[in-house]
Amino acid sequence: MKIQERYHKVIEWFSTNVPVAETELHYKDPFQLLIAVILSAQCTDKRVNMITPPLFEAFPTPEALAAATPETVYEYIKSVSYPNNKSKHLMGMARTLLTDFNGVIPSDVDELQKLPGVGRKTANVIASVVFNKEAMAVDTHVFRVSNRIGLTDNSKTPLETERTLVKYIPGHLLPIAHHWLILHGRYICVARKPKCLECGIREFCKEFNKTIKK
Repeated sequence: MKIQERYHKVIEWFSTNVPVAETELHYKDPFQLLIAVILSAQCTDKRVNMITPPLFEAFPTPEALAAATPETVYEYIKSVSYPNNKSKHLMGMARTLLTDFNGVIPSDVDELQKLPGVGRKTANVIASVVFNKEAMAVDTHVFRVSNRIGLTDNSKTPLETERTLVKYIPGHLLPIAHHWLILHGRYICVARKPKCLECGIREFCKEFNKTIKK
């Protein structure tokens, strides 16, 4: 199967069967989402959602978070991965947001990456979810699923995966395609033992077809 045909069939299946796909992080405004995405690095959304309500209540604005101390923030997020680093990142993000962006979260991916704790993946999430930009965030799920299905040809880096996905997926579908692939990787195409018999796109999957032909 040629790669263009695989993309067409995968997109068609998801469009029909998963017309709504959204982030599973809980948030009420862009600032809350930015905090949640920073916290979600190498951590589950479920864990992040457990600890963010009191954090959001204590620090509802960039001003409130910027005025805090790392020790104070740590107490709210100590059950997530790398809480010491993330405490510093959250405070640094809030302060940079105030000093460099007048407290307004930028929509540009490059500008977003100037905020502490915000890498390319996080920037792409904010750009696509908050601003509906044509951006593709590549996390571990997207990276794994794309290689397995055959949307990418054994990409070695998230950036390589991102560039390939952006090349073949229509721009207006990139924001939802990001969630299609994440959710598929989270619940069906899981890391250790993918649930191929439950998978609606196995017919178009490079790895599945290679396996059954053995």
